[in-house]
Amino acid sequence: MLAMLGGCSLAPAYHAPTLPPMPTNFKEGDTAWKVAAPADETPHGNWWTVYDDASLSQLEAKLDADNPSLAAALARYDAARAFESQFAAGLFPHVDAMANPLRARQSDDRPLRGSHQPDEYDSDTVGIAASYDLDLWGRIRNEVSAGRALAQAAQADLASAKLSLEARLAGDYVRLRGYDIQVRILQDALKAYQRALVLTENRHSGGVASGLDVSRAQAQLEDAQAQVTDVMAQRALSEHAIAALVGEPASSFSVASEQDQLKVPMTPVGVPSGLLERRPDIAAAERRVFAANASIGVARAAFFPDLSLSGSYGFQNTGMNNLLAIGNRFWALGPLATLNIFDAGLRSAQLREAHAQFAQASADYRQTVLTAFREVEDDLALLQQLGTEAQQEDQAFAAAQQTLNIATNRYREGIVNYLDVVTAQTAALSAQRSAETIRTRRLQASVGLIRAVGGGWTRDAASSK
Repeated sequence: MLAMLGGCSLAPAYHAPTLPPMPTNFKEGDTAWKVAAPADETPHGNWWTVYDDASLSQLEAKLDADNPSLAAALARYDAARAFESQFAAGLFPHVDAMANPLRARQSDDRPLRGSHQPDEYDSDTVGIAASYDLDLWGRIRNEVSAGRALAQAAQADLASAKLSLEARLAGDYVRLRGYDIQVRILQDALKAYQRALVLTENRHSGGVASGLDVSRAQAQLEDAQAQVTDVMAQRALSEHAIAALVGEPASSFSVASEQDQLKVPMTPVGVPSGLLERRPDIAAAERRVFAANASIGVARAAFFPDLSLSGSYGFQNTGMNNLLAIGNRFWALGPLATLNIFDAGLRSAQLREAHAQFAQASADYRQTVLTAFREVEDDLALLQQLGTEAQQEDQAFAAAQQTLNIATNRYREGIVNYLDVVTAQTAALSAQRSAETIRTRRLQASVGLIRAVGGGWTRDAASSK
């Protein structure tokens, strides 16, 4: 009977929370972003290598090694594993050794004291004691299951924190590279504006152009220089953000300027149901639901008798020789059963709390899944719309550049005044900078999409650790 009871568990049969029907594909994005096979096309491990940038790879490696937030997440995971081990220890007998050499004095008026007993005496005791909880109702086993699930959730939390920080670093790096290219665009514009100013001054010296044309050219040049200063300030902020992520003081950290454009990678997102396996935050939420379900079993077991076995064996004397003599031995062995009679509703309240925590964990799980789908759809929509917007802006820049060439030539021929040139210059520079801003946003959206589909994390990889 004890063996049969030892296999009992009062936790409800676990079923993952019910989710809305999974769609067959994602709504946003074109078919190129819905490819689900082969599965090995999905980024794994160092996902940032799809951008083929050595500096980014070095920074990501440094983040993994030195980021304080990541170190804190790792410490939380280690604490969760230790917490699981504490519960697992309850499945085994506990054995303690004791040694107690004692010098004591008894009161003259101690009750039942014999007339020939000494006032002072020695008492030496050595022995061992063991105890074992039979866990008839699965309380300890459910505690172990809950602890294991929480450790798995902490592991997934670690992966989620790592992915989030890696994506934040990649996003900041993409933004910084965008600023580098913006600086190059503005510097090229400065050179053109400088040449235009010289042309205008020469025409003014020859009596062909007015002083108004010279002041307009000068104002255009100064405005472009101010834009360079603003972009450099924004670049500095991005560089400082990267320094904090990789664990270095911003005062001693720098990223060399590079003006090569990063390419937007094509990242297959898989089918929607794959998010349940690819997202570490979803896995963490599901493990917390499992832990809450096991905690219900712990709370229910408190209503039933608790049965444990305990025993002790040792030797004791009054300070004389031959402590380990056979006549000085003592032992005790027996079961201990406890059953609560009245607790003023304590256990009932604990059971209601366990059910409420399960309901909360289930709701959190469903919300995490819905948020994951929203994030994927958001980034797919951004990539699609920004791709179209980039083509439109490139066409706008080409037209603005053509307008600028015509306006400049007509100004040289004296057909138009310099206001037409300034207007064309402003439109061309604005279109070129807008095109680069859109390209940077597309890169950031691609980083967001990789993070949204789980990056390089898989549940199978997590379970093998």
